[in-house]
Amino acid sequence: MNAQPIRDVVLCADDFAVNAPTSQGIVALVVLGRLSATSVMTRSPRWVEDAPALRDLRGRLDVGLHLDWTSSFAQNAGFGAGLSAVMRRALLRGFDIQAACDEIERQLDAFEQHWHAVPDHIDGHQHVQQFAGLRDALAKVLMRRYGHAAPRPWLRISCVAQTGLKARIITAMGAKPLQRWAQHNHWPTVGPLLGAYEFDGSVADYAKRMRGWLADLPLASATPALIMCHPAASAQADDEIGPARAREFSYLASHDFVQDLRDAGARLVRGSGQPMASI
Repeated sequence: MNAQPIRDVVLCADDFAVNAPTSQGIVALVVLGRLSATSVMTRSPRWVEDAPALRDLRGRLDVGLHLDWTSSFAQNAGFGAGLSAVMRRALLRGFDIQAACDEIERQLDAFEQHWHAVPDHIDGHQHVQQFAGLRDALAKVLMRRYGHAAPRPWLRISCVAQTGLKARIITAMGAKPLQRWAQHNHWPTVGPLLGAYEFDGSVADYAKRMRGWLADLPLASATPALIMCHPAASAQADDEIGPARAREFSYLASHDFVQDLRDAGARLVRGSGQPMASI
């Protein structure tokens, strides 16, 4: 009887530093060996405070920048806006490329200042890294800062692997142009992306979704797929998706998740290709 092929997947927790419960939940899951990447919101004032706990886990996972244009942090800083407004601006080609480059540089500077290293990867809060204007600015910054680096930070390309309106919108907002740029410039990428849902349902519903995403992982792929998640140790009152974060944490911290990985023949890996070292 042939052994079941191993499906490699990067499980990336978005929104590190968005609030204390999220940072705490991500750290706890890394210690349990349940995550292989996390993405940091450096515009959050919590980044400075929460970075030391993440640095203590160096070598356990990939840590990257969660490029932000839509959070309250970005809006309070004066350059950001709500998702609909940012999408509309991208569709109308309304971004000033140099201004966008400058902001991306600031977010990367803040990342490197407190992580004490370059990012393993770069993705985007609500997938802004692939929006027209922002992806052009990101491409310029990437080539300037990391074009000669080895290895280069990998990019998350949001060509989602599942159907549905939200998934189609995510892909339509520039995933293919970003993928073409990466291929042309031999830039490492990880994908396809799974994990999109409406942050609704129960813990059991999330577990069922995860089993579906694991079943959809491609076999014999040159690069691992990526499942995004948004866990937190508890639900913060002013966090719109706080209850969903707490449900995700409950499942990911459970033995059920470990068993679901085994049943799917899935293995958590780092997109950088580095091993998931133990503490």
